[in-house]
Amino acid sequence: MIANKEEIRVGQVIVHILDSTVGMPVLSDTVLDYGSDFADFIKAHIFKTDNSDDIRRCVFEEESAIYSYLQEWNSENFVDLSKKIAEELFTIMNQNIEIPQADLIIAEYELEKRKYLAILKMDYKSFYTHLTNSDPWGNNNEIIRQKAILPGENQKLSEAALLDFEAPQYVRLTEKKYEINGVKSYYFSKLFLKCKASLSAKSRLNLVSKAVSEVQKKFYHESEQFEVQMETKSIINEEFSKDGVLDVPVVMDKIFKEHPNMRKEVEEKLEKYNLANTTVEPQNPTTTKKFTKQHLMTDTGIELKIPMEEYNNKDRIEFITNSDGTISVLIKNIGCIESK
Repeated sequence: MIANKEEIRVGQVIVHILDSTVGMPVLSDTVLDYGSDFADFIKAHIFKTDNSDDIRRCVFEEESAIYSYLQEWNSENFVDLSKKIAEELFTIMNQNIEIPQADLIIAEYELEKRKYLAILKMDYKSFYTHLTNSDPWGNNNEIIRQKAILPGENQKLSEAALLDFEAPQYVRLTEKKYEINGVKSYYFSKLFLKCKASLSAKSRLNLVSKAVSEVQKKFYHESEQFEVQMETKSIINEEFSKDGVLDVPVVMDKIFKEHPNMRKEVEEKLEKYNLANTTVEPQNPTTTKKFTKQHLMTDTGIELKIPMEEYNNKDRIEFITNSDGTISVLIKNIGCIESK
């Protein structure tokens, strides 16, 4: 995880145009001559990718062409090898029309005296802009649709890979599924990089949450699920607040301390993904943000967002189950109320 994007030092950069509507890639024969603004643009995307909880650790397979290029890599053959990488990707894109057209930016960078390579697929965005035409009668301003705008610094890339030259067999990547031969698939890792990827921290956390929720819905009556799910969310938030990680066996002990049969069923679900005895350690606060609040919606249309520290304070809020089965929410000790 990169603490500050300013720690990144960008070296050689090249861009190749991969527009499958043209029928062939437009490959650059020279590196980019860029300034500080563009360097900041590259740093921002490397930083955002490296700090994403969607990032997956991947191990190259022996037959990977990209892996073979990395083993040959040096500053002198940067342009030629970058072209080969772009051609590999374009061939896959040209055979699968669901994959978006893009510019491929390949950049060398340095971090803490280690050298890395970033492969950044910049999918085109479509936006409107102005165009001025001049003729003998004056200027004619028009609004046109530009279909090849690159993602901004704050936008997440659908596909990107970060490679360490000191450990070239490993790659960290983010990717998105697209339809390949009629099936949604991760083409970036499977077809392009040809590597075996592990689950991201975000995916592992979602799988744990989903398994717990499914078992609770199976064993608890609908009227009981509300309170059980709130308590589960509180336990998970407490673990993240305390240690910054989710130790799955520890959390299972706390959630199902009185229900070993339910715990066993959850573990069976998690074992399919090798998650029953793992630790989930998200890097980005946005991944765990959903556990910091209880977000409730009533059947009467009332919506409540309760910070977890207030939910756990019985002097602030109380949930009362009435004799007729309905639930009352008592909010206590309010100093003032604002309308927003």
